[in-house]
Amino acid sequence: MAELVFFSGTMDCGKSTLALQMDHNHRARGRGGVRFSRNDRAGESRISSRLGLQTDAVEVLDSTDFWEEVMLRRTQGQRIDYLICDEAQFYTPEQVEQLAKVVDEIDVDVFAFGITADFRTRLFPGSQRLVELADRVQVLQVEALCWCGRRATHNARTVDGVMVTEGAQVVVGDVDMAMDGAPGTAELDHDPVVGYETLCRRHYMRRVTAHGAALMGRQDPLLPFEVDACLWRGSGGTGVSGA
Repeated sequence: MAELVFFSGTMDCGKSTLALQMDHNHRARGRGGVRFSRNDRAGESRISSRLGLQTDAVEVLDSTDFWEEVMLRRTQGQRIDYLICDEAQFYTPEQVEQLAKVVDEIDVDVFAFGITADFRTRLFPGSQRLVELADRVQVLQVEALCWCGRRATHNARTVDGVMVTEGAQVVVGDVDMAMDGAPGTAELDHDPVVGYETLCRRHYMRRVTAHGAALMGRQDPLLPFEVDACLWRGSGGTGVSGA
């Protein structure tokens, strides 16, 4: 029987890589499918992985109707056994319901891949509807890491290297800023640079990004109680108590 499966996780956990691998595996067994994506990092009508893999896909728009997309292709003689739906967090709840209808009414497997929560730790509307309707929700086993080495559980948005928790839910930004370094907030002669990185819960709650940690690592002040001890290079990796 066909299933609606939602593969979820933070950034950097291999969702798009798995989407491309699953598409390859099904095609290798003679099954026919369609790849869909929205707002991919490589541009319109693409599915891309940070490992460098990418392929063409159908770009999902607000006007996209998945039921009509499948029925149109079938009436043209195309075999449709499954759908690969990447960046599914950006789909509308109505589009997720259309995907469920495709599974239930015409036995087409739907494999959806997406981030569950946004930079504010709020569920994306598309992801929320997928959690509500999916036959299975599978958290990917490849763990993304925070800059401190712990398992990353949250996606953070930064503006000029400073973490923010307010703003529009969808804003295009650089996902490699944590590795490349971010400009300081004192540089005011440029448009704000938006970036994203994954953090563990501790550093998300304390709003300590990789850029902030690097700045603190270059200083050697007395350690305030409210600052994470692992940020202080003089701590030797052990906790300290505040006065």
